[in-house]
Amino acid sequence: MNGDGARASADMRIDPRRFDELKVWGFTVIPDVLDPAVARAMRDYVVEKAFDIGVEHGYRGTARHLANLVALDPMFLPVIDHAAVLPYIEAMMGTDLILGSLNARVVRPGEAEQTLHGDVPLAMQRYGDDAPLMMNTVWALSDLNPGNGGTRLVPGSHQSHLREPPPGLDLPHEAQPDLRAGSVVIFHGQTWHAGGANRSDEMRTAMFAHYRHSHWLRFQCDPHDGFREEWLGGMTTRQKELLRMTNGVDHRHGADFYER
Repeated sequence: MNGDGARASADMRIDPRRFDELKVWGFTVIPDVLDPAVARAMRDYVVEKAFDIGVEHGYRGTARHLANLVALDPMFLPVIDHAAVLPYIEAMMGTDLILGSLNARVVRPGEAEQTLHGDVPLAMQRYGDDAPLMMNTVWALSDLNPGNGGTRLVPGSHQSHLREPPPGLDLPHEAQPDLRAGSVVIFHGQTWHAGGANRSDEMRTAMFAHYRHSHWLRFQCDPHDGFREEWLGGMTTRQKELLRMTNGVDHRHGADFYER
């Protein structure tokens, strides 16, 4: 653990048991982070916009995908530096990081499960006491459970030195937590995870906020693209740092993806 991470792990907002779960199992659950009314408002917005301006997404499983939420509505900004979640990220990674993206998926009834995978390319993976290059979070905007295909995770897989399970590998200890809307799963970027099959008759909706370390400081979706300058006044200092907006919006940065 680096120095910043050691200081952050002493923060009283961190539950030592959950922090140990994050280090050992590669994930932990923080219940009831969002007020139910806030989670409902975010869910309704995401569902509407996903079918209006979102896209069909086929990465390891089908869903309706809505990208770059922080550039769509300022109600999503408090998510990215939430006091119940960000301290765990910083405890693992240190404070020199950015928000890679905040995206959402709407999984319709009958859609199949994703295949298990980690998010960090093999050439960039770290093990043992090395700070991870990436951490991810799943924010439940509707209840997530095995019936509607909530997030599946494989405990300890962040130490496997593999991007995904080898063919035929038996995985008897796969976890699929029951989450009330507003709860959050925090997981190591190398932890194998996937959405399950939605066998319910309702859509499953969740957001995904991931953070990247200083050695990997390129956005997946550039939050400056479409962000309104008038939102700056309501932002915290940490939000501006995470989005590289300390010096304002009108400054482009390298990203994996730009809207045309």
